[in-house]
Order: sequence, then C-alpha cells, then structure tokens
Amino acid sequence: MTVAPTASIGGVGCSGFLFDLDGVVTDTARVHERAWTRLFDDVLADRGRGEPPFTSDDYLRYVDGRPRVDGVASFLASRSIDLPHGDPSDPPTADTVCGLAARKDALFRRELEAHGVVVFDGTVTLIRRLREAGTAVALVTASRNATRVLDAAGLTDLFDARVDGVDVDRLSLPGKPAPDTYLEAARRLGLAAGECVVLEDALAGVQAGRRGGFGLVVGVDRTHHADALRAAGADVVVSDLRDLEVEFGSA
Repeated sequence: MTVAPTASIGGVGCSGFLFDLDGVVTDTARVHERAWTRLFDDVLADRGRGEPPFTSDDYLRYVDGRPRVDGVASFLASRSIDLPHGDPSDPPTADTVCGLAARKDALFRRELEAHGVVVFDGTVTLIRRLREAGTAVALVTASRNATRVLDAAGLTDLFDARVDGVDVDRLSLPGKPAPDTYLEAARRLGLAAGECVVLEDALAGVQAGRRGGFGLVVGVDRTHHADALRAAGADVVVSDLRDLEVEFGSA
C-alpha cells in the first residue's frame, strides 16, 4: 500500500526519512575515525614496511559507514596486507580480521567514554519537525554501539524504527554499500523504497541509497567531499541538515 507523502524535497514526495547515525545524527564519525586511525597506525607500524599512515581519505574510502569487519578487510586489501579472517569470537589481541575489528570496537568505546557524544542540532530539529508532521523516521547504521550512542545523546526514543549492527549480524544483512539495511528499515516503517529518502554522510551509505532505488538520496557533507558524494549518487548535498529545504504536506 502506497502511503501519501507528508513531506517533500524539491517536489519529490517523501513518506519516510532514513537517517544514518555517525556523521548525520551524532558527531561520532570523528570518534570512529580516531579509533580507526589508532588501530591501523599500530597495524602498519607492526608490519615495519614503511607504509604511509592511515589518512582521512582512507577512512572515507575504505571504512566509513561499513560494518567493522568489512572496513578492516577493505583497508587491509588496499595495502595488500593478508590476514586470516578469523572468527567473530576472536579477542582484540588476535591477529585476524575479526580480531582487529574487536580491537577497533574497544578503541571506539574508550574514545566515546573520553569524549562523549556531540549531537548535530540541525538534524534533531529536522527529525522533530518530521515527527510532528506525521512523517516516519528510522535510523540505519552499521554500528553495534548504536544503543550506547543514542543513550549517551539522550535520543533513544527519537526514531520509529532502527536497523543497526546487531540487526546486521542477526539477520545476516550485507552492509553498506549494499542497500539491504536501508531496505529493511523501509520495510519496518511499512514503506516502499521509492517512498523514502536516505540521508547519509558516507560514500558507502550514499551508494546504498542509490542502489536501493530510494526516492531521494541526500548527502551530508561534513568533511568537504561534496563532489564525491554526488559522484556516489547523492541527489542533493548539504553541509548541515538545517539547510535542507523540506516542505510539509503532499508533494
């Protein structure tokens, strides 16, 4: 059943808004990047091959928006480093892809405890306006720490539905750039992909929105890579969601 749109962007009607977490709702993308940098700089130093350090470009290209294990595998492949995949139960000390993913999670939690959670006010204001207008909103993130982040930010009850890293594991959903997590969120809202807008700061997330056939893909440019977001498939790019022109009522 098609749901009448309650909001529109550029004349495109939207019945549901699907938000990424890190970099869109909360400023935890910086926390993730610090954790990834510490992890991979240690890995590269241990190899002793004079590898250049992990950079912000590496973060955006290989790990941003992806499940941890996929991010580890993607970056290691970019540097031709071959490690056993291992098992999800591997401890952070294991020299495996899964072990490095566990180590990154531990580093992220430490960074989160040290620095806390900063919320993007423009995003929260938009979500509250959408809810007041009767527009469905969902959170879509690869993070298994979504509950911890939302609790710390005081945003636990902000969304009508949520798909996070725990769901990815439980349902065996491919991570971004595959569209499956966004499609699952739309399903939980009772909407078709074409009735929803995806809001993402990560290239992998924008690609997921484009591949999933969503009605609109909005790129949020927090790190001055608007051209890359457009190339990945964003229909609209804004530096902050307070700048997104949303009209309420049917398109």
